[in-house]
Amino acid sequence: MQSTKTRADLWTDLLLVAFLIGFDVAARLLPHAPGVWPFAASALFAGRMLRIPALAVIVPLAAMLLSNVALAGDDWRITIVVCAAITLPAFAGMLARRWPGAIPVIVATLSSSLIFFATTNLAVWAFSGMYPLTWQGLVQGYVAALPFLDKTVLGDLFWTAVLFGGAWLAQHVPALLRRAL
Repeated sequence: MQSTKTRADLWTDLLLVAFLIGFDVAARLLPHAPGVWPFAASALFAGRMLRIPALAVIVPLAAMLLSNVALAGDDWRITIVVCAAITLPAFAGMLARRWPGAIPVIVATLSSSLIFFATTNLAVWAFSGMYPLTWQGLVQGYVAALPFLDKTVLGDLFWTAVLFGGAWLAQHVPALLRRAL
């Protein structure tokens, strides 16, 4: 009996991973506001919801690598930093499992957004050649990136609400409908 449940749990997790990867790739390839991807939200969601949380790290990495096939590539060093930064929400989701409710999810989302902003813009400054490798160049890089910070934060919060809200609806609507009838 237990092995059947374990097998069903694994298949459920794998289907969710495949859905989230496909969702992320489509969202990145379709027209969207700059910096508004569901990658962080889906990684956080996977980290919090999957029965096998280690699979959560696969979601943003696979989505990034698959979508990069169709998009022009960045410097490989920047890509590595971006990949590392988009896996952090998966770990934040695993950590957020310890506490119930929305507050840990919101804190994890905001923290992940800010860490993504800080690390990826540091990588752009260090590796792109767009800015001089001085303190002034570093400040110039972060100032130039500021218009994207609010889009990243709001996008991450939006996609997190969509994924967690959708999961809540999927879990509770049948019972609500039964009560209404």
